[in-house]
Amino acid sequence: MAEPLCPYFRQCGGCLYQHLDYQDQLKRKANELSLATGSQDIEIFSGEPYYYRTRMDFIFHHQGLGLRERHRWWRIVNIDKCVIATQSLNHLAKQIRDYFQEIDAFDVKSKIGTFRFAVIRTPPTDSSISFVLNKEAGNLPIALDQITHFAQITSAKNVVVTFVPPNRDVSISDDFQVIRGKPFLEEEIQGKKFLYPVQGFFQTNHEMTEKLHQYCRSILEKYAGRRTYLLDLYAGVGTFGLLNADLFRQVYLLENYEPAIQAANENITNLGLKNVSPILEDAQNIHRITFPSPLIVVVDPPRSGLHPKVLKHLNHLRPRALLYISCNVQRLRHDLAALSDYRIQKVALFDFFPQTPHLEAVVEFRLKY
Repeated sequence: MAEPLCPYFRQCGGCLYQHLDYQDQLKRKANELSLATGSQDIEIFSGEPYYYRTRMDFIFHHQGLGLRERHRWWRIVNIDKCVIATQSLNHLAKQIRDYFQEIDAFDVKSKIGTFRFAVIRTPPTDSSISFVLNKEAGNLPIALDQITHFAQITSAKNVVVTFVPPNRDVSISDDFQVIRGKPFLEEEIQGKKFLYPVQGFFQTNHEMTEKLHQYCRSILEKYAGRRTYLLDLYAGVGTFGLLNADLFRQVYLLENYEPAIQAANENITNLGLKNVSPILEDAQNIHRITFPSPLIVVVDPPRSGLHPKVLKHLNHLRPRALLYISCNVQRLRHDLAALSDYRIQKVALFDFFPQTPHLEAVVEFRLKY
């Protein structure tokens, strides 16, 4: 047992493992991954157990900023400091609290009010704040004036306003405007700089992201060759494909979010790569595209896992090897069963989310015959 560092433990809905010693947290997650994969040899990678998270979606309420109460999603716990968020993120959160002391906070039950979320992102050399507003609120002009003034005094490099409908509990949208800076963030991984959309997905633990990509490259090096091709499926801005483009004849990035593909194109140009082909397409339509062989595939799907059509076509494509990065062990277990022509070679656990039950897994598959 451990003494929780956070004063909101058991009130806030996050960080459910703070009462456990960190090594016990890792053992519990490794056991869960072992049950899902059948592997008894789990390699474990971990980092700083606190102050690691580079993105937080705080909720505006009448007392300031907070997070959802455990078991009572409609109630907000006021948070002065989050012990899993980076210190720079907490600093930006304090700036928001200090400035926006009297605001028209959105009520999740009545669906009335203006200010909904403050999405703060703090990669090591960049930062952003997205003010998420109810697009149907009557006093949007006043709120925009407040945010515009705040943008002039905050230390955040980028400030955007995101508009969402009152009946959707989301904190991202394609309906946004830049108040300060740009709509992209920059982060360096393995010595290479990547742009990604401020509204898009990117890993929220920089230290573990570095370790993850170093590990994945060590696996992909085994299959490298001038006549071998790589498919980065659910590619995002292309991190897996671009970091390993030197190992393969050609790399294909398949992604359905257009701003991510735009960022991928920028990243390809900035890195001077000539053998990368971005493809704007939903993964479930992979059967519409012809890929050369021999093919190696990296998949990094959302929490919902691989779409049944993707699983079906991967079995049809029969890539020589498959590297599956998963943030949902239950979906991973389901998808493994559908890849019956493949043998598990290695399984690794990456603890991207200390103090919580969540984990990131990497499974290396090789074609049986």
